Amino acid sequence: MLIDITKCVGCGMCSVACQAQNGLTSTQNEELDAETWTVVKAVEVEADGEQQKRFIKNQCFHCLDPACASACLVGALEKTPTGAVVYDGDKCMGCRYCMIACPFNIPKYQWDSPFPLVRKCVFCVERLEAGEAPACASACPTKATLFGTREELVAEAVARIQSEPEKYVPHIYGLEEVGGTSVLYLSDVPFAELGFPTDLGTRPLSEYTWAALSKLPAVVIGGALVLGAAYKLSKDRGEEDEA
Repeated sequence: MLIDITKCVGCGMCSVACQAQNGLTSTQNEELDAETWTVVKAVEVEADGEQQKRFIKNQCFHCLDPACASACLVGALEKTPTGAVVYDGDKCMGCRYCMIACPFNIPKYQWDSPFPLVRKCVFCVERLEAGEAPACASACPTKATLFGTREELVAEAVARIQSEPEKYVPHIYGLEEVGGTSVLYLSDVPFAELGFPTDLGTRPLSEYTWAALSKLPAVVIGGALVLGAAYKLSKDRGEEDEA
């Protein structure tokens, strides 16, 4: 997915489409939460000598080598061949390591649920498997959000920068950050001024995750798995009682 910030008008149709596609509760937030997987946030910037607004669409970046998946001890998060990083709530033990590992602060927790899950954008994986674009991309009236193969979108981004070098920052955000992401951005304002983390480096964070986990005593990991199993058993029983 390629998001051209210069084309976004902040209409929020992408967020509305996401809510409808995933059966989420509309909260009209500018921040992600368990029931809001795609948001458009207005940011004040200085451009052309005056204060202006830029609208930033935010959702899961679907990293090529996702730190969230590498941090999950039970494989509840997985990178699929479609490019989507998906979540299996039946496997989740509620440790929330994925939330700590994510460099973009994307996964959110259902704090108000008796049997909480981690929630985030799943790239409309069912639509991808059916050969359709994610709902947010299909709903964008200005084509600020484009969907295609990563190779096609990188080529499109490069072409736009080369054709209008005075307009665009000469950087495709997500091309190399943390090993690359499936969601890419173009902007006419430096990404740091828009709130994007710009100190992430190009090495996949999953490499650091495994390095850290390898130093944990087996008893710590084993204890986490035991607690996770107990949590899952409790959750399953609770769901049976509600049925």
